[in-house]
Amino acid sequence: MNLKDKVLFITGASRGIGLAIALKAAQDGACIAIAAKTVTPNDKLPGTIHTAAEAIVAAGGKALAIACDVRDEEQLKAAIAKTVETFGGIDIVVNNAGAIQLTGIEQTDMKRFDLMYSVNVRAVYMTVKHALPYLKKSTNAHVLSLSPPINLDPGWLGPHVAYTLSKYGMSMCTIGLAAELKQHNIAVNSLWPESTIDTSAIRNLLGGDASAKASRKPEIVADSAYWIFTQPSTTCTGNFFIDTAVMKLAGVTDLSKYAIDPTATLLPDFFLGTPPKSLPSGMKATRPKEEKAEPGVEPKAEAAVTLPTVEPESKPDCKIPPPPPVTPEVKS
Repeated sequence: MNLKDKVLFITGASRGIGLAIALKAAQDGACIAIAAKTVTPNDKLPGTIHTAAEAIVAAGGKALAIACDVRDEEQLKAAIAKTVETFGGIDIVVNNAGAIQLTGIEQTDMKRFDLMYSVNVRAVYMTVKHALPYLKKSTNAHVLSLSPPINLDPGWLGPHVAYTLSKYGMSMCTIGLAAELKQHNIAVNSLWPESTIDTSAIRNLLGGDASAKASRKPEIVADSAYWIFTQPSTTCTGNFFIDTAVMKLAGVTDLSKYAIDPTATLLPDFFLGTPPKSLPSGMKATRPKEEKAEPGVEPKAEAAVTLPTVEPESKPDCKIPPPPPVTPEVKS
């Protein structure tokens, strides 16, 4: 199975993980709608919906650049309608857009709380709602959200409860929609990186070059997403996938090609394993300026100290068991 002529609707696909997923699908000849806010270049946020479209076409796919604020229902409905008008339907929805602010309750304005909830939770629900009539018509429909397994260790909630609630809200959507949409043979899954990923959020907010060097490339998430999309939607649903576990299912054992710096010790990602007692050196938990919080920017968070790897089982329904009670080293 491949993605030739499949139609993907990806939010926040002008850069980072969203763009990497789009480019991977484009290699098969997929049709990709880029629904994101960035239409003009920005020094801190490289890439626009137009440069993304050019890259997708160069990679072998078809592209539709749509300026869209995922918080706005009318804009989102129009973007989905334009996608269907252009490509004839929708087979895959990728909820990649996100907003992040790592602050406690006293430092988190309600405007920022509402932003994170609007982008990270409401937009996910709303995108699936309005894409649903077309997903029902697909022969192998998938919904994929970039959200973590729900880890109720208080250490992941206490320092930045608003952000954590919004990301776990995305994950709750995966659980609920997987159950609700199973009757329509629509797969709903979440995907989360084992280590931090080199994105604009990492470089601008979460440690800069030092954190980026200790991260993996977005392509590991893109390759994992591709594997998920090529599984039968009738059986591969309701999972919280970890990228490295998916790579094992795909038969990839050497992950060194995904490392930014193969000599660096990888930073484990948020929400996996035991929370850190403090932010690693160079990372900030301050409130970003308003213009920095663009919903189209893929969020990445601070690193954990230890990380239990999710070990997959090769079963037809591709279910992933709960994380085992161990904390192995993260290796490239």
